[in-house]
Amino acid sequence: MAQYLAHTVNAQLFGLGAGTVGWILTMVTIGVVQWRIWVVSDLSIISSGYAWVGLWKVCFYSHTDLASKYSSLYCQMMGVSDSFVPMEIVAARVLMLVALVLGLLANASTLYGLRNIFFGLGKHRPIRLAFTIGGVLHLLASVSSLVPLGLNMQAVFTNQNISFPENFYMPSAPLQQHVGPAICMGLSGAILTVATGVIFLFYRFPSRRIHPKGQASGTGGGHDNPAFQSEE
Repeated sequence: MAQYLAHTVNAQLFGLGAGTVGWILTMVTIGVVQWRIWVVSDLSIISSGYAWVGLWKVCFYSHTDLASKYSSLYCQMMGVSDSFVPMEIVAARVLMLVALVLGLLANASTLYGLRNIFFGLGKHRPIRLAFTIGGVLHLLASVSSLVPLGLNMQAVFTNQNISFPENFYMPSAPLQQHVGPAICMGLSGAILTVATGVIFLFYRFPSRRIHPKGQASGTGGGHDNPAFQSEE
């Protein structure tokens, strides 16, 4: 069965690769600080005129004594219990981590299905179940990513403020805001995850056995094998 089904999962192999890349992009997105880029007018402390707002910290370049002697980058962590953190960032912390876990489980499920196909370790039913569960989990992971990404994009487009404490040395409001590369990276990962989910959900077993050269067993004088007529 492994040789027979191995020729039907080329798209699924691509989907596994795309899902893995999407999961990696999601993981990187969580840690990158450039979610929202604030443009500030006062350059006395924020020397570059730009500050980066992420899920866990705020950073900017400064030529003052705020930065260490080894780097001009000044960062302040935003704690879980900090009340000034806006809801879109709080939601992103939770939902992006959920997306990371769902993506990991989805890749594990689809990898299990592909393993059964190539090593002939299972019948059609467990393979279909593994692909279905993996596809659904990939779609759920993409939704968990797209919701916080969309909320933070809306906050950027509407130029929403954040009331940072004084020790953050951030202005009360930015001159303007830009979507950071972290959001773009997260959107790319979510798109790949959606595509992967669709690929695995739409996998169908062939109705008859296919030889490696692509010729059905019923041609050339052969006979169809009834065992391969049913998806079960």
